Amino acid sequence: MIKYQLNCKKCKIDFDSWFASSNEYERLKTKKLLSCIKCGSLKVEKSLMAPNLFSKNDKIDTQENKKILEIKNKLKEYKKFVEKNLDYVGDNFAYEARSIHYGGKKRKKGIYGKASNQDIKDLSEEGIETQALPWFEDKEN
Repeated sequence: MIKYQLNCKKCKIDFDSWFASSNEYERLKTKKLLSCIKCGSLKVEKSLMAPNLFSKNDKIDTQENKKILEIKNKLKEYKKFVEKNLDYVGDNFAYEARSIHYGGKKRKKGIYGKASNQDIKDLSEEGIETQALPWFEDKEN
């Protein structure tokens, strides 16, 4: 996972957003799926940010680093829970969510998968409850 500080060129606000990788940011930017959280403008650019680096071999003595590790471990636990208890539908998340909501399609388990910000917004406007989660691979950076 990588966090970028983004800047809206239209309303001039800064906000943070998480991405699976720098390539994922570029992919979303190219497909015009990044928008301002305040005004919805597509004129969003990433700002320069200083990296926050530490490895598990470093001595962790600050409260902040302990909190980061605690959050990271909670996210790993949550990811394992989701993978174990829900069905992965991949890029078909929006379609499957609508099938369940409108078609009465019954499933033994809930679903999770990939959806664009616009898909999530559209689902919400249709009254279909979704939740975006920060997702990362288990490999260490």
